[in-house]
Amino acid sequence: MSENLKITVAKGDGIGPEIMDVTLDLIKASGAPVEFEEIEVGEKVYLSGELSGISKDSWSTIRKNKAFLKAPITTPQGGGYKSLNVTIRKSLGLFANVRPCKTFRPYIPAFTDMNMVVIRENEEDLYAGIEHQLTNEAVQAIKLVTAPGSEKIIRYAFEYARLYGRKKVTCMTKDNIMKHSDGLFHKIFKDVAKEYPEIETDHWIIDIGSAVVATNPSGLDVVVTLNLYGDIISDIMAQVAGSVGLSGSSNVGDGRAMFEAIHGSAPTIAGKDIANPSGLIHGAILMLDYLGLPRYARIIEKAILKTLEDGIHTADLYQSEVSKKKVGTKEFGQAIIERLGQSPEKIEVKEMIAGEIKVVAKGYPKQDKTLVGCDLFIDWDEDGRDAKIIGKKLEAIETDKLSLKLITNRGVRVYPDGMPETFKSDFWICRYKSKEHINSKDVINLQLKVLDAGFDVIKTENLYEFDGVRAYSLAQGE
Repeated sequence: MSENLKITVAKGDGIGPEIMDVTLDLIKASGAPVEFEEIEVGEKVYLSGELSGISKDSWSTIRKNKAFLKAPITTPQGGGYKSLNVTIRKSLGLFANVRPCKTFRPYIPAFTDMNMVVIRENEEDLYAGIEHQLTNEAVQAIKLVTAPGSEKIIRYAFEYARLYGRKKVTCMTKDNIMKHSDGLFHKIFKDVAKEYPEIETDHWIIDIGSAVVATNPSGLDVVVTLNLYGDIISDIMAQVAGSVGLSGSSNVGDGRAMFEAIHGSAPTIAGKDIANPSGLIHGAILMLDYLGLPRYARIIEKAILKTLEDGIHTADLYQSEVSKKKVGTKEFGQAIIERLGQSPEKIEVKEMIAGEIKVVAKGYPKQDKTLVGCDLFIDWDEDGRDAKIIGKKLEAIETDKLSLKLITNRGVRVYPDGMPETFKSDFWICRYKSKEHINSKDVINLQLKVLDAGFDVIKTENLYEFDGVRAYSLAQGE
């Protein structure tokens, strides 16, 4: 290679500078043809008045280079500071979070054997961060799932399995409850899977799927799932495998990616030379694979595994019956450098052809969209929250096209035919259905009549059918 690849580097906060220095020394010692451009992100930048935690100049450097290696950062408490990790992922379209995890027993204590990868959607779901307080008692978070976003991450998972020689892709959702959002993800998974007949597939409901990750992960290979679920099960996976301090992750988009450890900045041990740099080192290994430099990735991977196999362990991994020497951050890094060019004797390292995975979501044809009603969200805390009283009052309010069908509270029908035992908050969802064809003006006319009757309408959701199929959830008991 005639010219070195440039990588953006941020040393972060807490233990970040210590583990990054070790990681960069290791990359340099491996001979990988890369150069580093350092930027500053995190706590100091936040406290300087930059509420995003990153400056415009740093953004320019990140966007200029294909890969960004980032140490953990600290987000200051309070003050409205947003997560820099989420900001970077969403701003740069880093839609795929990839977390491989493998156990190395007996050298690293683990609950059970595993060799699996969690591929997590990185931009949507509840992590879109769309929240509102609606009443004195009720707060909502919007779970946003799109067809193109789901298809991209699912297709990425299958392409990853194909590239890395994985045999099976498992989808995890909660579509038995969230039939529209998680249901869409599962449907697209089944559709995409048809294009990869050589890869085995299955589906788990996320609660029992999480239990499988914790107790019997040997049957799992590649797991693809939505944002929140992926965050949870990838930490379960890492802890079962020995420690969240061992795992790295990649955040991949179209033409650029960010690599990091999955743990935080651990400020309580910063500067003590006891932090384990393995997570960030494994992030760097993923980065070298992504950059098309698998030779150097394997050199580093073999060296760190040889170090662990030789019993050279940081304090978090030290166990008297297996370990031979307890070392600090710097000495651990030096031990790995000394073993560059060596291979572990008992831990298998698979040679691979790695590189960037590119996926494109297909277009989705326009469906026939029909407005069939609306849900009026009402803040009401009167008359002892008697559902019959609010029900009778709203039943009297209708237009020539819309009439009240039912009222729910926290998703359960309370009118008509509600049960007195059902707990009721001050947040009521009043479902009106159409008697004939309606448009948005008919919904607005209904809103005005309800407002004129003295009710506090805080939000409205239109109810649609797409190609004649109901596209909204029924209430419990409806």
